[in-house]
Amino acid sequence: MSVAHELLGLKVNLDQLIYRYGGDHLPADRPHAFIYYLTIHNGSDRTVTLLGRKWVIENADGTRAVVEGDKIVGETPTLIPGAHFTYNSYHIGNCNSQASGSFHGVDAHGARIFVRIPKFDMIIPAD
Repeated sequence: MSVAHELLGLKVNLDQLIYRYGGDHLPADRPHAFIYYLTIHNGSDRTVTLLGRKWVIENADGTRAVVEGDKIVGETPTLIPGAHFTYNSYHIGNCNSQASGSFHGVDAHGARIFVRIPKFDMIIPAD
């Protein structure tokens, strides 16, 4: 099995981050929602297919969560050179946090690749 490498030209941008207090719609122990919008840009010279993701959430209370899974919002986007994939999703929590991670997949030659998700802060607004 080949080792994944970070593909030059493939990058992720955080387009928008929105805070929402969830009230009765979220678990009482995790009432804060952070909705994020990301765009994955393929500025490389090859077609890539993204197969999954890994998120690392570092919480201000000292806890850490790692979330890994197949697909990206239920999809395995294939991006030709110059294409992009935009989506939104969310994280919920109970304190300020910092998120980072990566998307992984394969290029047109079957080589395993990944692209890092830049760190971003999820700060609960003061009342």
